[in-house]
Parts: sequence; structure tokens; C-alpha cells
Amino acid sequence: MKDSELNELDDLSKKAFKALQKGSFDTLSTAVKYTAKELNITEDYASKIIYMLWKKGYIDIVDENPPKSFFKYIFHIEGIWFHIVTSLLIITLILVYIAYSPPLIYFRYVLGSLFVLYLPGYALIEALYPRGDELEPLERLALSIGLSLALVPLVGLVLNYTPWGIRLTPIVISLAILTEGLVLYSLYRKYQYFRLSSSI
Repeated sequence: MKDSELNELDDLSKKAFKALQKGSFDTLSTAVKYTAKELNITEDYASKIIYMLWKKGYIDIVDENPPKSFFKYIFHIEGIWFHIVTSLLIITLILVYIAYSPPLIYFRYVLGSLFVLYLPGYALIEALYPRGDELEPLERLALSIGLSLALVPLVGLVLNYTPWGIRLTPIVISLAILTEGLVLYSLYRKYQYFRLSSSI
């Protein structure tokens, strides 16, 4: 790689990149320790620099034992976001029905707001853009909120024409099913992309 292609990096990142090019590393922790020693910085800061180099596409970090099936991918480190979103959904559902007094009601307000204003759109964005580098984090946040504000009224509109109507329980259950369905679809799309990228 030419020096002109490294112009967007700061001096320390350039030094780290050049140091990493010199060696061959079996594990990520070895690369972090080597970089920290070469640049005389802490391992935390070295890991941050390596992460940024990886995110910007300057280095490749490859899993030696990638998951071979979708089921294994669910319990792999790549699928941890799925468990976080599912846990948030379950906790929110529990709090909606049991939290009526402080301090639990404040958690209900916070998680309920996330449940309505962020999670449905986030799940849809993850399904539409399964690769992490397609959108910036701020773009993902803005689109997640915008799409949630579009999806939630549509759920209410559909429920209005059903026997259950627009009440708390049908809305909560419908939003939970929609969000979890989109999250599962997102997870499957991410698995397909992960399998494709790890086979290259």
C-alpha cells in the first residue's frame, strides 16, 4: 500500500499499520501486544487503533474457526447483538405488565420508548443493510428512528381492522413479533454475508 493511501490516518495509526505489516500474528491479542510494545502505548489504545484500521479496511481480522451453520452463528460472537435485542424485548414485555410504581416504572418508560421509537426501525435497517460498513452509525441511528416512526403507525392501522383493536396488549405483542421477526431475518442475512466473506 502506498503512503498516499494512508493520508486519512493520523501519524500513530500509520506507525501501527506499518508495524503490523512487518509481522505475522496468530492471534489478535498478540498483534495488540506487539503494537503496544512497538509504539510504546497501552494495550487498550493499541486495540482501539487496530479496531479502527480494521473498520476502515486497512487490515483483515479473520476468525480461525468460523461457525459452520446458522445455529452455531447464533451463539457466535458475531450474533451477540441478536441476544441483546431479544433480551431488551423480553425485559420490556415483562416491565409493561409488572411495573406500575417507582423505581421500575422509570425503566418501563426508558425501555418502552426504545421499544416503540428505535427497535422496530433498527431491526429493519439491520435486515436491509446486513454489512456493518454500508452506513455510518449516525445514519443507522437516524434511519432506525425514522423507520420506527413509520412502522409503528402501520401496525396500529392494521390492528384497527382486526377484532383485537388498538389496545395495549395487541400493540405490544404485534410490535414484539414484528421486531423479533425482523431481527431473525437480519441475523440470517448477516450469517449469509459472514459465510460469503469468510469463504473468500
